[in-house]
Amino acid sequence: MASTTSNQRNVVFVDGIRTPFGKAGPKGIYADTRADDLVVKAIRELMRRNPQLDPARIDEVAVAATTQTGDQGLTIGRTSAILAGLPETVPGFAVDRMCAGAMTAVTTTASGIGFGQYDVAIAGGVEHMGRHPMGEGADPNPRFLADKLVDPSALVMGNTAENLHDRFPSITKARTDAYAVNSQNKFDAAKKAGWIADTLVPVATRSAAGWGLATEDEPPRPGTTIEDLAKLKTPFRPAGRITAGNAAGLNDGATAAILAGEDTARELGLPIGMRMVGFAFQGVDPAVMGIGPVPATEKVLARTGLSIDDIGLFEINEAFAVQVLAFLEHFGIADDDPRVNQWGGAIACGHPLASSGVRLMTQLSHQFTRNPEVRYGLTTMCIGLGMGGTVIWENPNFEGDK
Repeated sequence: MASTTSNQRNVVFVDGIRTPFGKAGPKGIYADTRADDLVVKAIRELMRRNPQLDPARIDEVAVAATTQTGDQGLTIGRTSAILAGLPETVPGFAVDRMCAGAMTAVTTTASGIGFGQYDVAIAGGVEHMGRHPMGEGADPNPRFLADKLVDPSALVMGNTAENLHDRFPSITKARTDAYAVNSQNKFDAAKKAGWIADTLVPVATRSAAGWGLATEDEPPRPGTTIEDLAKLKTPFRPAGRITAGNAAGLNDGATAAILAGEDTARELGLPIGMRMVGFAFQGVDPAVMGIGPVPATEKVLARTGLSIDDIGLFEINEAFAVQVLAFLEHFGIADDDPRVNQWGGAIACGHPLASSGVRLMTQLSHQFTRNPEVRYGLTTMCIGLGMGGTVIWENPNFEGDK
């Protein structure tokens, strides 16, 4: 029998892009825009920005969506590749790991690259929560509740965040509100510096009022104060701690990224934004899904031989402020540590579920170029139904100790 061999190789994040994020609902900027068209716009922009990449060299297109129906269905990785004008020889598939869909699209295609079966892939995600509310059409098996496999609160993300507050009484509403205000301020500063615009592709929109152009995120509320947040209702529990101000909203948007073997990227003259070091996903009690990033990070640190002190930049998805603070508290990191979410996060710009993983990665790659003293960074997020995912990246611009 003939033997086969495959050499493991470095996987690099070449480039990432996203649409501006909109507010879900009939008044949002994407109310009359199809979800698949948002993905197409992101893919086309990647190709425009990287003309040295022959589209025929793309081996796979993986696109995530949490609700895979309607304009987010029909194997959206394949359909979006065709709609974007990629050659018919380029295959594609769909991914669902709820909020970590795009993250999983990246790690899955990166695994194929590292194993030598792909050279170049596009990975991303989309969520049009205005058209497809979370859980639309789902039919949870009654045994989940009847056999007490999960707590009833596990099916409502806001309730799981309240449960996390219960587990961490030191994380008060005042702390989460302060964190949320800081997120808004950091995002506003990054936007004014022009850093956010570098990660966005404008999207033409159409509504009853006519044509428009989405050039910036719709959700941010610059100037938000702690006093403003203190007045908000707690919809998930009477006298609770989770509000619309210290959590991400319901949003629409899409992301996409180019991944490649480092040897292929150099062959084609593609930029190297960052190098993948390792990744891990980990399950937790679904009733406190927000704690997921902690064991996922512990797992990947152990696998890579790194410690939390080796991480110089953190991009943590802000589904809820309490979830971020639980991560920081576990690792002994201050609430306002400057290494964490330098450009703010989802509390400000939004969280269109399956798309968000690539937003985190795109921002980290841009931050690496401005922080050559940092060698390692990570992207991490909690995931519905009780999971966490973390990816560690290396900065190709690292200049070493001075």
